[in-house]
Amino acid sequence: MEQNNVNVVYAADDNFIPVMGVSIVSLLKNNRDISNINVTILATNVSELNKQKVNDLFNKYDRPLPRWIDATNIEDTLGQKVNQDRGSVSQYARIFLNDIFGEEVDRVLYLDCDTLIVDSIRNLWNIDLQGNTIAALKDSFSKYYRKNISLDQNDIMFNSGVMLIDMDKWRQNKVEEKVLNFIKEKNGNVQQGDQGVLNAVLSKQTLPISPSYNFATVFTDLSYDQMVKYRKPVSFYSKDEIIEAQRNLHIIHYTSHFFSPRPWQEGCTNKYLNLWLDYRKMTPWGNEKLDTVNNSFKKKKILDMYKKMPKMTLFLASIFQVYLRPIKNRFNN
Repeated sequence: MEQNNVNVVYAADDNFIPVMGVSIVSLLKNNRDISNINVTILATNVSELNKQKVNDLFNKYDRPLPRWIDATNIEDTLGQKVNQDRGSVSQYARIFLNDIFGEEVDRVLYLDCDTLIVDSIRNLWNIDLQGNTIAALKDSFSKYYRKNISLDQNDIMFNSGVMLIDMDKWRQNKVEEKVLNFIKEKNGNVQQGDQGVLNAVLSKQTLPISPSYNFATVFTDLSYDQMVKYRKPVSFYSKDEIIEAQRNLHIIHYTSHFFSPRPWQEGCTNKYLNLWLDYRKMTPWGNEKLDTVNNSFKKKKILDMYKKMPKMTLFLASIFQVYLRPIKNRFNN
C-alpha cells in the first residue's frame, strides 16, 4: 500500500549546514506531490542562527519545521576514540535511529547533506524492500576492501548517502548494537568510517536501488570505462544501467573523489555544478563565497600530472585506490 507520509533524516555539523540547506531546498521544491514530509536533523554544534535559516526554508515552502535532535556522540557512547576515515564524526549519529524514532515510525529515508533531489522521491519511498533492512546504491569498491570489514569477496558494498530504512527490521536485527560491537572489535579503526561499519552489519540485508536515486558525480567526472578501471568494482551496475539512470535522475550525490572538488568548493567542473549552484541561490547562503581548496603540495603535483597525462595518472591512482589503500587500512586495524 502506497504511503504519503515521508520521514527524512539528515545529519550535519555547523560547517555543513549550508550544504544541507541546498539539499533541503531541492527536497521541498521537487516533492510537492507528497502530502507530509517530516524532516529530522541530527545536529552537532549547530548555531541558533543556522537553525533559524534552515527553519525559514521550511516556512517558505509551507512545510512543518524540522525536528532538531542533538546528535549522539559515538566516542562518548563507546568511551574511546573513533577514526572517521571519511566525513566527520557527526555522521555516526545516524546509527542511533532507535533513540530518535518511536515504534510508530516504520520507515525512514536517510539523505547525505551533499545530495540534490531533482525529482519526486515518492517511488523510492514506496519501494518494496522484500524483507531487507535497507535499500541503497551498490558502491564501486574493489574486492580488497571487503576483507577489511569482514565481508565475503562478492558481498554488496553500498553507498550510505541515500538509505531507505525499514525501522522494524532495524530494531529486530539490533543494528545499533551490532554496529557498536563491530567498532569495538576494530578498536575504533573502521575502513570508510560510519559507512564501513554499516556495510559490515547490513551488506547481506541490502536491496540494491537504481543509480537514479543516488547518482554519484564520479559517474560523470569519469567515463564508465575509466571508472571501472580506476575502482575495479565488484557486483556493480552495467554501463547501460548507469546511462539509463542518468536519463531518469531523481537524486544526484556530489561525492568526493581525488580528481574533482565539490560544488561548494572553488574549481569544481562537474557536469551538474551549475544545477547545484542554482539551488544554492534559493538558500540564505546563496551569495556567500565558495570554499577555497587548500591542496597539499603532493596533491597539486598529482592533479597537474592528471591534466597532462590523464591515462597514466588514473592508472597510478587505481593502484593506490584498489590495492594500497585497503592494505593500509588493514594494517591500521
